[in-house]
Amino acid sequence: MEDQRTMSMLSHILGIFTGFVGPLIIFLIARDDQPVVKDHAKEALNFQITVALASIVSAFLILIVIGIIGLIAIGIGNIIFSILAAMAASRNEEYRYPVCIRFIK
Repeated sequence: MEDQRTMSMLSHILGIFTGFVGPLIIFLIARDDQPVVKDHAKEALNFQITVALASIVSAFLILIVIGIIGLIAIGIGNIIFSILAAMAASRNEEYRYPVCIRFIK
């Protein structure tokens, strides 16, 4: 059980540093008997894909000044929401990111 909690927390924290790659790896290596880890990794993966898409849009909007503000807001939001999700995982609670497109069901 402690191992599942650690892997769940790690899937959210890795998203800050590796984007969607860290949660994807944890999602792929999580066994079928670890549904909690799979759920947290899936949620982190969906959020990091959403962050990547929003960052691409903001990068195009840098031509107008609003893109810079968007990138800053996306970066701060990524850190805050990922930490909140990791804290929920440490308490064995389910967490849903508030601004997230659910690509993987």
